[in-house]
Amino acid sequence: MKTPCLRCGQGVSAFELLFLCEPHLKMTKMERKVSLLVRHWVFVDEVKFFGPGRLELLEKIQETGSIVQAAKAMGMSYKKAWAMVDHMNTHGQQPYVITHKGGQQGGGTELTETAKKVIEAYKNLNTRLSEIVAAEKQLLSLI
Repeated sequence: MKTPCLRCGQGVSAFELLFLCEPHLKMTKMERKVSLLVRHWVFVDEVKFFGPGRLELLEKIQETGSIVQAAKAMGMSYKKAWAMVDHMNTHGQQPYVITHKGGQQGGGTELTETAKKVIEAYKNLNTRLSEIVAAEKQLLSLI
């Protein structure tokens, strides 16, 4: 039984899983974009400590001056954001985030120098890893 090619309507065997005729199947393989993505985390005592999500959270806190606003911007609950901040403050060598109580001036949140240095170092590592990944041709050519 023949099934029409999804692109040109030419009959193809029903067992062709992609339902494409031979020329369109070859074209599809040539059009494919194969890429390599690397994500990385820092672990402390075998527990995820710092990675892309916490980097984004710290950057949002720096932008907004607020854990609440940072959480909202990320579509995250305040409880989860606070738990992440508390974990970084508790398990890091130094605190990452300092909160200020409300009052006439209102409260606020700021990053410590330690947090700023960690952000910079993490981004630098990201850049170096991206360069290595971009240079990887052997693996990608085999897939």
